[in-house]
Amino acid sequence: MNILIIGMGYVGVTTGLVFAELGWKVTGLDTDANKMKSLSEGRLSFYEPGLDSLLRKHLLTTNIQFTTDVEGAIHDNSIIFLCVGTPSDQDGSADLRAVRIVSERIGSTMKDYKLIVVKSTVPIGTNANVTQWVKASQTDSYPFDVVSNPEFLREGSALHDSLHPDRIIIGSTSEHATQVMKALYAQMNAPLLITKPKTAEMIKYASNAFLATKISYINELSRLCESLEVNVTEVAKGMGLDHRIGPHFLRAGIGYGGSCFPKDSKALLYTAKENNMELSILEKVTQVNETQSRHFLDVWEGQLGGFTQKTVAILGLSFKPDTDDLREAPSISILHQLMEKQAIVRVHDPVAKLPASLLAERVSQFDTVEETLQQCDAVILCSEWETYIRADWAHLRNVMNAGYIFDGRNMLNGEQLATLGYHYYGIGNR
Repeated sequence: MNILIIGMGYVGVTTGLVFAELGWKVTGLDTDANKMKSLSEGRLSFYEPGLDSLLRKHLLTTNIQFTTDVEGAIHDNSIIFLCVGTPSDQDGSADLRAVRIVSERIGSTMKDYKLIVVKSTVPIGTNANVTQWVKASQTDSYPFDVVSNPEFLREGSALHDSLHPDRIIIGSTSEHATQVMKALYAQMNAPLLITKPKTAEMIKYASNAFLATKISYINELSRLCESLEVNVTEVAKGMGLDHRIGPHFLRAGIGYGGSCFPKDSKALLYTAKENNMELSILEKVTQVNETQSRHFLDVWEGQLGGFTQKTVAILGLSFKPDTDDLREAPSISILHQLMEKQAIVRVHDPVAKLPASLLAERVSQFDTVEETLQQCDAVILCSEWETYIRADWAHLRNVMNAGYIFDGRNMLNGEQLATLGYHYYGIGNR
């Protein structure tokens, strides 16, 4: 069985390399010729620890190859994974144009049986739509199956999550397709749940929405802790020791970002609205997330005495460490707010780069933490890179003008920093 992965973004490349690691022959397909050339030469278009070395390994083993030849790739592979993007439209719905275009191309090109696996995150009922799009595009009636196989990858840990998954979800109504999917994942030591396609699609959205809920819950609680002079970090630790709750996703901060939680929460809310239902808890979750960074920026502005004409450093641009993903990153929201307040902003990130559109007279990016903090009045930590946790803060105090640290991830030891002459403020932790 040869596997075709359509869409060579973060999910597609990771999926392809994991199947190559399991010993399958994989072809990666994308219409972006420059991206295919880079991948064929062993270079990723994004940052993800471990994937670059795995890519080079399987280019040598020839377990993976890359192409822009759509018809040839569809013809030569019996299993086709759809890993194309489904970005949010302005109304919160998922944009399925890429899924439809690919489905129709498969239908018009196929000459024998195909198993089409929807790996992209898609609204409930999309598998049925894919079936219709493929069937309507066929020139002759060739057999095919469509199954749902959602991904549960954490950016920054994608390789580990793919090779050691918590669970494998397969949404299928075909016994043949189910058996093929089981064979693909036979080497994986993980619980395997076979369910209907709609259920598999809902599991993906429900999982991400629940994790977003945990984050927004502790974030909203941090605001109350702030006013009551209670340490939210200790509260979260005490909560997390309860095995029914657990410690994960209870670190208070300036909000979640990335390509999944914001988009998937909005898509689930849109689906509820389309079915005349209200998900009031999830509505509040998104509201808290959208206001969290502004709430604490207002608090910190009061501590600093205003941001106007102050020089402020932002450490950490990516929405989380070990990725260069800036999608929905709280740092970008904070940057815009600081610009509105007429601050002078200096930024740093170990791998992520500010888009040229955000670099301006009052906004600059630097290569080192020390250079970034030169003559700064305050520093705002936005993602918990090890670089910042292990920084020589005693030395850095000497290069700053005023020593205000606003820790948006509660990653540093405030008491220790106070002894070094800093004014430290965290999230729900004075």
